[in-house]
Amino acid sequence: MAREAGPKRRQPKASAARRAQDAQRVQRTIEDAINSGEIIAVGVLNLVKNTILTALVGVQDVGAALGVAGVAAVRGSIKAAAAIGGDLGAVAREAIRGTVTAAEQIGGELGGVARSAARGAVNATGEVGGDVGTAARRAVEGTVAAARELGADVVELARSAAEGAVEAADHIGDTAGRAVRATLSGTVAGVRTLVRDVSAPGPRTRPRRAPALARPRGTRSTTRRGRAPESRGTLDAEAS
Repeated sequence: MAREAGPKRRQPKASAARRAQDAQRVQRTIEDAINSGEIIAVGVLNLVKNTILTALVGVQDVGAALGVAGVAAVRGSIKAAAAIGGDLGAVAREAIRGTVTAAEQIGGELGGVARSAARGAVNATGEVGGDVGTAARRAVEGTVAAARELGADVVELARSAAEGAVEAADHIGDTAGRAVRATLSGTVAGVRTLVRDVSAPGPRTRPRRAPALARPRGTRSTTRRGRAPESRGTLDAEAS
């Protein structure tokens, strides 16, 4: 008698491995394409946008690869600018503007892209010894500029970029975290209240309770449990 075939085992999906390969290929393409000479010749915005769009051709999971491509493009731009003594803040602004624009053209999630790109900008600026506070401000400015050009939600994208910048700064250290929070606590590119807490996060301590005043020895409390304090005369009346 033929043996009944059991349920077929599910074959392990190759999507995770494919996504990892796509991400590595995209990052290599970005790093190879962006250098100081091309930044001068083409301009940061167009260079970043076109490089991302080219690198994502043929990628299956565009959403996952887009974050990798955006971060790689922003980091590559800032490091290339640092190599020639360029304005890191201006480069960060235009790189993020190009990243968000590319994300919109391929239908990517703009908030996540803005957040990861701003995080990459602050990290890369810190690595090359630049001003992380300026990088954070410029990252938000680039995001706002792109959002206005695309007709997207300016406030939502600006706050996403601010969150990414703060996350990167906190990872760098307390001083960087405070600097970025102070920079983003005011109005940036017409958007207010990007960061409410200006101080860097630290351990929360419970406020100490004030010590109770001691009663003179030999006196008796006139406060009964569950009742408001009463006068001496009222107590005597109840006792009689």
